[in-house]
Amino acid sequence: MENLLTFSRILLTFPVVFLILSENYELALTFYILGALTDWFDGNLARKNKKVSNIGKLLDPYADKVFVLLPLIALVETGKVKAIWVILLTFRELSISFLRSLAVEKGVYMEASLLGKLKAFFEFVSVILILAGVELGNELLILSVILAYLSAFEYIKSFKRLTA
Repeated sequence: MENLLTFSRILLTFPVVFLILSENYELALTFYILGALTDWFDGNLARKNKKVSNIGKLLDPYADKVFVLLPLIALVETGKVKAIWVILLTFRELSISFLRSLAVEKGVYMEASLLGKLKAFFEFVSVILILAGVELGNELLILSVILAYLSAFEYIKSFKRLTA
């Protein structure tokens, strides 16, 4: 059930992107909130039922990246978000995904850091606010970028410590 919720977040990305590109922000917002709730439910459900699986550990961060980055790219296309913030987030996400892959190659799983979770929370909130037409959303997106790079340094330190 938990992984199904996670997978549904990936699937919900496509109608969200289509609706953003169609400039139907209200309906995109509804679907986005639904998808954001799946992130909260899947993690809590997995921990509550003690069903944290290896596939879930990999699928959840992937779903988060897809669910944040693709709508942000669509929002760049519609002029609601500046491309620089999405470029910086995309570079960070690809870099940390690569680092985590290197860790797996060395037999180490890198848990999400508190800063990484905070970054994800602010990314979700910023997209919700941008879709709702609230200017604070773009400011929170900038905060997300700052948190993204602060957490990236944490991941790098963790990688060095775990693989030394």
